[in-house]
Amino acid sequence: MAWRGTGRLVSSKVVVCLSGGMDSCVTLAMAAQAHAVYALHFTYGQRTAKRERQSFEALCDHYAVAARLVAPQPALGAMGGSALTDTSIAVPTEDSGSSVPVTYVPFRNGQILALACAWAEVVGAEAVYLGAVEEDSSGYPDCRESFFDAFTVALNEGTRPETSIEIRTPLLHLSKSQIVGRGIDQGAPLGLTWSCYSREDVACGECESCRLRLAGFAAAGVNDPIPYASQPR
Repeated sequence: MAWRGTGRLVSSKVVVCLSGGMDSCVTLAMAAQAHAVYALHFTYGQRTAKRERQSFEALCDHYAVAARLVAPQPALGAMGGSALTDTSIAVPTEDSGSSVPVTYVPFRNGQILALACAWAEVVGAEAVYLGAVEEDSSGYPDCRESFFDAFTVALNEGTRPETSIEIRTPLLHLSKSQIVGRGIDQGAPLGLTWSCYSREDVACGECESCRLRLAGFAAAGVNDPIPYASQPR
């Protein structure tokens, strides 16, 4: 067992995938209640990489997380195929309907989890936490419960026989307003987070990520603490 900087006694290690966004922040807040956190930040040539890294570091500082790993994956940006990594593809400001939006980064969560699980095996962590949301999200295929179930099978097949690592997605079936509420209940520093897909100075307020976030705060009856260039009427 070990003592965290907050004075809480923790008995186990977990890896938390921390993008710097609201969902990953709330996931970190939940994991830090009972575990020693190893924070993983994944960069892949996204438009807002610098701003997301800033939020990652600020959140780690807030929760006194000493074990931090920044994992660059330039190949994702080089291959393109997503509005988040290819500047020739515009970040949409309208709903994509039932189709997978162009902001989907092909198999991003698979790559994040592969690195997170490898680190978890190295440090002896019992679980990997990921702030994926299926119920109230953009409809990315690698945010579905069935995907995480399948990945867990591969994880158990591809690690040492004595290794036992769980993939935990505590927000998976929550709405954005419920995530806001959970974050407030946990005392999460939501003002340190960044969710915008296109801007790094102030959030655009127009991309799908901004709109989902703003709708969540509005439904929760709480003001979003980060600045926006504009907000949907």
